[in-house]
Amino acid sequence: MSQFSRIDLVVAALCLLVSQTGCAQLMNQDLSPPPGGETVSVSVKVPKDLAANTMRVMYRSDKCPLTRSDGSGGRYEIDGAKAIEVEPQRQGMTDIYEAKLAKDGGGFCEWKLSNVTFGVHYQSATKFGEDAQVGGGGGVVVIFDDNRPQQVSLLRRPEEVFGDVVVESGYYVWVHEHYLIRKETWVWLYDGVGLYRAYKAKNAKSVIFKPFLHEVGVVRSVGPKEKKEGNHIRFLYPDGSVSADYRTEPDIRKLNELRR
Repeated sequence: MSQFSRIDLVVAALCLLVSQTGCAQLMNQDLSPPPGGETVSVSVKVPKDLAANTMRVMYRSDKCPLTRSDGSGGRYEIDGAKAIEVEPQRQGMTDIYEAKLAKDGGGFCEWKLSNVTFGVHYQSATKFGEDAQVGGGGGVVVIFDDNRPQQVSLLRRPEEVFGDVVVESGYYVWVHEHYLIRKETWVWLYDGVGLYRAYKAKNAKSVIFKPFLHEVGVVRSVGPKEKKEGNHIRFLYPDGSVSADYRTEPDIRKLNELRR
């Protein structure tokens, strides 16, 4: 039985002793930010050819914990978690898309803002083929507490920031054709760092992301059509050069040299 199921049973028993209104409050684990509470502004300056991602916002609660099992059969508790999706809103006729996130999530569980995952993607992937899909890259994770974020498996150690966060990052467009299992075309934003740039900013009131595309052309890659020793991904760079070695992603040093 999950931790939340046990909590529900306890709450149900308490409901026999309290009023109907009080019972409803106990059972409700939704967010309920207090009016006029403190917020964190998260905004993205979206350039041509890119589009803002839906933001994934995580709240945590030590009042409504979750129980986990360790490798030895023991059990331990972690803060409860509630994830919501927020669509950033365009600010007038500008290229700024913003969302204001409540730091105090309120509710019975007394939710607190933990982290936000957001970013940009290439807006028209089908420009590179009818079956082309949006790949990864262009992401940012900002952590506001000491908990680990959702994308922990994809994160390097977050950069610690004291105060507000301003991120400026340039990306190359990488189009990859994948053939193993089935043919797929993916359009990635590539910076040689990873899918996400991560920051820890416990006191931030404003987070600003300013992505841009490097104007050197598109780097393309074609995966092997059969899994066989010696078969490698073939990379085609904007200057017409081709490489096929051990790499599974473009040579960032070569791309930077082409840009310079």
